Amino acid sequence: MARDLFHNIVRSALEKDGWVITDDPLSIRCGGVDIQIDLGVEKLLGAEKGTEKIAVEIKNFASASKVSEFHMALGQFINYRTALRLEEPQRVLYLAVPSVIYDDFFRLPFTQIILSENHLKMIIYDIE
Repeated sequence: MARDLFHNIVRSALEKDGWVITDDPLSIRCGGVDIQIDLGVEKLLGAEKGTEKIAVEIKNFASASKVSEFHMALGQFINYRTALRLEEPQRVLYLAVPSVIYDDFFRLPFTQIILSENHLKMIIYDIE
């Protein structure tokens, strides 16, 4: 599995925020298909609240066509979210993108509509 350019930056930022990386990558078999999501992560919320579990798909949007990368990321997100709902329903999926890309592309009105309609949860990371 090829790692995205900023994989270790996102992993480190999550760990610094108190998250524990449980899977790198998170492998799921769903309906005869093997899926690998970049990270499986969890955080203890407290003795009475239990553990919050998430999965993070990391994208860097490094190619010239942000729209093409967005199409691919959206398709992956929808597929991965379905697999998680069926196989690990306690886990919430997030798409991680660099802050510079978020500010430049993901704040556009069209992109915001797509994010809202598809209920994409996001982690915005600083590449520095």
